[in-house]
Amino acid sequence: MKTPAVTDRAPLVDRAGLHLLRNLGPRSAAMLADAGIETVGDLRALGAAGAFRRLRFMGGKPSRNLLWAMAAGLQGRDWRTLDEDEKAALEAALLD
Repeated sequence: MKTPAVTDRAPLVDRAGLHLLRNLGPRSAAMLADAGIETVGDLRALGAAGAFRRLRFMGGKPSRNLLWAMAAGLQGRDWRTLDEDEKAALEAALLD
């Protein structure tokens, strides 16, 4: 079996279900799926702030912790490692 090149691996990550993303549990993944955000690639394309805005538009009431969880998860980090500047930038992105 041929081992995929590094460039071949990125699309597999983007096609992965959100339940595999760090920081997101089944409930968060289900809420995102209900808003049409089903894969890591979907979330990456919208960004954490865009996904958060879509959840609100769809009638959801996402918490700020979900915003931090999505942003950090896309970076492979624990959401608790986000500093105040990163959180402020995410808050500002909600207004764009």
